[in-house]
Amino acid sequence: MVLQIAAIVLLSRSSKTHEVFFSSVSNEITGRIDKRYSHLRSYFSLQETNRQLAAENARLRNLLITDFKAPDSNRLSFIDTLVRDSLGRFRKFTYLPAEVIGNTFTLQTNFITIERGSLQGVKKGMAVVSPQGIAGVVVETTENISRAMSLLHRNSKVSAMLKKDNTAGSIEWDGSDPAYLVLKNVSKSAKVAKGDTVLTSNYSANFPPSLMIGTVTEIAADPSSNYYTLKVKTATNFFNIRYVNLVENVRFAEQVALENTPAKTP
Repeated sequence: MVLQIAAIVLLSRSSKTHEVFFSSVSNEITGRIDKRYSHLRSYFSLQETNRQLAAENARLRNLLITDFKAPDSNRLSFIDTLVRDSLGRFRKFTYLPAEVIGNTFTLQTNFITIERGSLQGVKKGMAVVSPQGIAGVVVETTENISRAMSLLHRNSKVSAMLKKDNTAGSIEWDGSDPAYLVLKNVSKSAKVAKGDTVLTSNYSANFPPSLMIGTVTEIAADPSSNYYTLKVKTATNFFNIRYVNLVENVRFAEQVALENTPAKTP
């Protein structure tokens, strides 16, 4: 082997043609070795390169405008911004716009999470209303986030009425289909028909009257009582709810306190 290498060296030095040939071969071999070494070095440095790329991506993402958002502190009033309107009537309800950041509809106890809290005027007991109809009631609030009991909650009960004759009942959820509610305790004296509109009643401390709830799709008469049970298609689409208004009844605490106080016997 040593003699072969020595012979190749002598041959390459004795002839310009052989020198050029062997130099070309040597460069090609050296280039291949360098290329493989470079690939090998790049492979072992991939982990560090990936780490650097991840850090750079995180830095750039933190500069995105969509990552900066202050809690909503707007207040909406549908008449004016005064305590009284032009006729001297006192305002009872105030509306606060908010964005939904969490929502469940597949459980028996569903909740809606809202990006607005006590620092932005949210209080326990406030009604939650979607653009299509009512959606729930606030049950918990932190400084910037609130949690509402959805209408799709087995403990949810809202006073409701038929639009055409104001017959009252209680709107609830039976835990089966998120697209349907149940209106109970509707008197059989009411002339109910499929397609009738169901609204919030005057008896609710949380909701303003005459807000949309849904429409009647089925009517069932309870043979053991004087009441109908109605299946109601919800106006609110709970599968894609995103923006809501939180409604404050400024006399909510006063009304609830009085209703929870035992009546005094004359």
